[in-house]
Amino acid sequence: MKRKIPSTVALAVFDAAAKHESFARAAAELCLTESAVSRQIAALENYLGVRLFERVKKQVVLSEAGRHYSRTIAVNLDEIEQHTRSLMTHRGAGGVLELAVIPTFANRWLLPRLHEFRRQYPDITLNLSERPEPFAFRGTIFDAALHFDSPAWTDVVKIELFEEAVVPTLNPAHFDVSRLRVPSDLLALPLLHKSTRTDAWPRWFELAGYPHDGAVPGMRFELYGMVIEAARAGLGVGLVPRFYVQDEIDRGDLVIPFDIALKHMKRYCLVFPEHKQDSPLVEKLRDWIVTTAGEFDRTRT
Repeated sequence: MKRKIPSTVALAVFDAAAKHESFARAAAELCLTESAVSRQIAALENYLGVRLFERVKKQVVLSEAGRHYSRTIAVNLDEIEQHTRSLMTHRGAGGVLELAVIPTFANRWLLPRLHEFRRQYPDITLNLSERPEPFAFRGTIFDAALHFDSPAWTDVVKIELFEEAVVPTLNPAHFDVSRLRVPSDLLALPLLHKSTRTDAWPRWFELAGYPHDGAVPGMRFELYGMVIEAARAGLGVGLVPRFYVQDEIDRGDLVIPFDIALKHMKRYCLVFPEHKQDSPLVEKLRDWIVTTAGEFDRTRT
C-alpha cells in the first residue's frame, strides 16, 4: 500500500517557513528563492487539502492547522535527521541511542558504569536527556528510558531492575550524631523531603518502631540530588537511596545515624516502546542494563 506521505523536500521547506513564519527567511536558510519556497508550500497545501499559512498583506502567519502540523512533523524530521546522520557516521556498524533518564539516578548510578557499556559497544553512541517524570514516547526522539515504575507508562515493554531503599543521612560536621540514641531523636532535627515522596518520613518512623501520626515539617525538594546537597550543606536530615550517597558515606561527608532502610518506595526499570523491542541497538542496551543492574542488586547491602 502506498504511503500517504508528502514530499520530504516540501516538509523541510515548510519546517523552515513555520519556524520563521517568513518565506523570505526560510529561503535564505535553505539557499532557495522566495518564489521556490512559496511553490513548495502551495504544493504541500494542495496535497494536504489544508491551508497551512494565512496570507496577510505581505506577511504569512501559521494557521491553527499549520501550527499543529509544524509541531508534529518537527519532531519526526529531527528523528529522521538523527538516524540519517547516525547511519552515515557509523556506516551501519553501530548507531545512536536516545535514552531518557531520572537526573539523580543517571548521575549517581548510570554514569559511573557507562565506561563498561562503551567498552562493550564502542560503535554505539548513547545520548542522555533528563525526564524526571514518566512520559509518552510518541512524538519524542527517545528509544528507551531508564526510570521508575509507574502506571503512567503505556504501550511499552517494561523490565524491572531493582527497588529503591532509602536511609536517613546527615552531615556530622553540623549535627552531633552521638546525641542521636533512638530513631525518634531525628524528629528534633530539620527533616528534608523529596516532594513526590510525602509519606516517606512517616513510613520510615513507623518501620523504625516509632509511629508518628502528626505532620513531619521540613524543606521539600524536587530531586534526590537536591536533598543530598541540602544534607551535605547541613540543612537537615535527608531520606535518600543508600547507593546515591555511598561515596559521601565512604568519605565521611555524610553518615547514616540509624541504618534502617525503607524499601519498596519505587522500583527502577528500563522501558521502551513496543515497536522498539526488535531494535538491535535497544536489545544491546537492554542486555547490558539487565546484567549490570542484576550484579548491582546482588552485591549491595
